[in-house]
Amino acid sequence: MAQSSIEWTEMTWNPTTGCTKISTGCKFCYAEIMSKRLQAMGIEKYKDNFEVRTHQDSLLIPYTWKHSKVVFVNSMSDLFHKDIPLDFIKKVFEVMNDNPQHVFQVLTKRAERLFEVHKELRWSHNIWMGVSVENESVMSRIDFLRETKAKVKFLSCEPLLGSLPNLNLAGIDWVIVGGESGHRPRPMNTDWVLEIQEQCKDSEVAFFFKQWGGKNKKENGRLLNGKTYDEMPEVLLQESA
Repeated sequence: MAQSSIEWTEMTWNPTTGCTKISTGCKFCYAEIMSKRLQAMGIEKYKDNFEVRTHQDSLLIPYTWKHSKVVFVNSMSDLFHKDIPLDFIKKVFEVMNDNPQHVFQVLTKRAERLFEVHKELRWSHNIWMGVSVENESVMSRIDFLRETKAKVKFLSCEPLLGSLPNLNLAGIDWVIVGGESGHRPRPMNTDWVLEIQEQCKDSEVAFFFKQWGGKNKKENGRLLNGKTYDEMPEVLLQESA
């Protein structure tokens, strides 16, 4: 586990590592860059750099946490990558099922596989399932997400690379928006952000603005119209008996 600087979570847990690029949002993948750094540091888990790997020993980690956590699952991978066996995905879900005191946030770009296997997984109340939606070309991911049995469903529009004027937010609980950062970030238009914010407001969906991004994301900050938007889904961590 690791404490996270990601604004919408508290920590990360990576029972799998590694990935491959599948859409334009992957172009400057931060996880790939970080994996190279960790490999250079001699971290055993990243000895194969960004090759897809499962880590059986990491499945035990959530059982050791003493207090409730909000956890981003697989910040360094995609749980629904084709090279991750369904049996291992089930094991990850079993860990999340066994630890209802924690919120587990799972994010994928592989919504088709998510849909293919979702009925074989147990969707306990503490599993938040999201898909990345960087532009209009991948809007179909939302429809696949909507069909799952996840209790909380969310969209990560980061990096936001185009206008999303016709979001169908039916059944969606939360939308995160953010600009790309790094050495060669692609620009994000302010109107694109406001467009999503307005749609969230109209649909009564929680809106979280993560960052403007850019080469100096700290300097650019995360204020939108002079305000910080940190809205989260209003759900209980514990279900009533």
